[in-house]
Amino acid sequence: MSGRRSPDTPIQQTFQKFLTDKGKGDTGESGNYRRNTERELDRFHSWALGKTADPANADPATSWNGIVEAPPVTFADLDATVFGDYARYLRGSGYSHSTINTYYAYVASWCGWAHGQGYISRHYARESDAEDPLPDSNNRRPGDQQAWDSTDRDLLTRFVDAEASAAIDTFGDIEVPYDEVEDPEGDLWNEKVRARFEAIKRCRDRALAYLLAYTGLRAAEFLRDPNDERPGRDGLRWRDVSLEDRSATVYRKNQQWKEASLPEPVLGPLRRYKQLLDPPEEWPVFTTLHRPTLSSHVQSGLAERGLNEDMVESVRSTWPDLLAGAEHELDAPPGLTTDGARRVLQRLTDAADIDVNDDRHDYLAPHGGRRGMGEVLVREFGYAAAARYLDNSEEQVRQAYQHIEAAERADMATEALSKTDQRVNQDSK
Repeated sequence: MSGRRSPDTPIQQTFQKFLTDKGKGDTGESGNYRRNTERELDRFHSWALGKTADPANADPATSWNGIVEAPPVTFADLDATVFGDYARYLRGSGYSHSTINTYYAYVASWCGWAHGQGYISRHYARESDAEDPLPDSNNRRPGDQQAWDSTDRDLLTRFVDAEASAAIDTFGDIEVPYDEVEDPEGDLWNEKVRARFEAIKRCRDRALAYLLAYTGLRAAEFLRDPNDERPGRDGLRWRDVSLEDRSATVYRKNQQWKEASLPEPVLGPLRRYKQLLDPPEEWPVFTTLHRPTLSSHVQSGLAERGLNEDMVESVRSTWPDLLAGAEHELDAPPGLTTDGARRVLQRLTDAADIDVNDDRHDYLAPHGGRRGMGEVLVREFGYAAAARYLDNSEEQVRQAYQHIEAAERADMATEALSKTDQRVNQDSK
């Protein structure tokens, strides 16, 4: 590698470019995530230069001299050991486990970006040697695990609503004369098709966000697992969705087909998405939008229908691949994977400027939607009802949400003591 992608590039020279990529606004200079990440990158750089005491890696703490003999710190100076030492430094700084992992995640995000940009050969920050000093997330209290709250749900759904509504309005505002319909040379027709495809993408994002926010479904129950080819693990199909009955037939964790509920907020986004796409019933609800995958799928599908190369290209010049597949009722394209859904949520969380305080994820992760629904159901209807809805045992739900029961017991004890102990009675008032 050479030039600006050289390992000899000072790491600080890339901070602003990374922050701009992650920032909000036309110039990428705003947003909570950008501000928090900038703070943590500055902390990492100061530590790497030896400008801060490090009791975890030096004795005495003030003898820490950083990872280089002299500035600047370059990418050639980085490896998994450096990030492991930094994780150890954070852990020795007195922060809570959740905060340590959150601060580390900001720096790890930059490291992953640098790997993707070609500055370093591996994502050092996420190698096991680097992460070993981090607090074990398995020792977290149940209530510390990510759970979307009402604010998270509100910010996310408001954002995807606005994005979908704007795209639908744009699509609806384009009027194509009758004699230009399906004319690949017609400017208005092509503009209309592009607007429809954009609206479908935004409506897909909205439907995904709503399902995760309001159904309590596990992502694996309606998205594709690339490592599991069994029916039910290849993505929820439209034929298994009944908007009239407000239900969907899903392959549950216990490997049984069961009806899952679709609460009222989910129905509108699903219905509008289906209307725009008009897919065959055997298609997955959430299809991949990966261009090479769709291109290969449509070309082979149309060829199997007997179309020659010129005819295939004519179809593909008229329609985006996803729409070409739907219009010609081709076999189902691959569904969106669980990893793909995480990437969608990362993008939406960043675009909606939602600040997430989680030790492993700097975005609204799919499992957080399910846990958030569990919180609502346990508080409103109790453990037994929540267990039935979430398709879990009551014991599992009590274990997962024991922090709620602990708080309720604390309230009971306070109420009882307030009737017998004068001081508690006064304090409670």
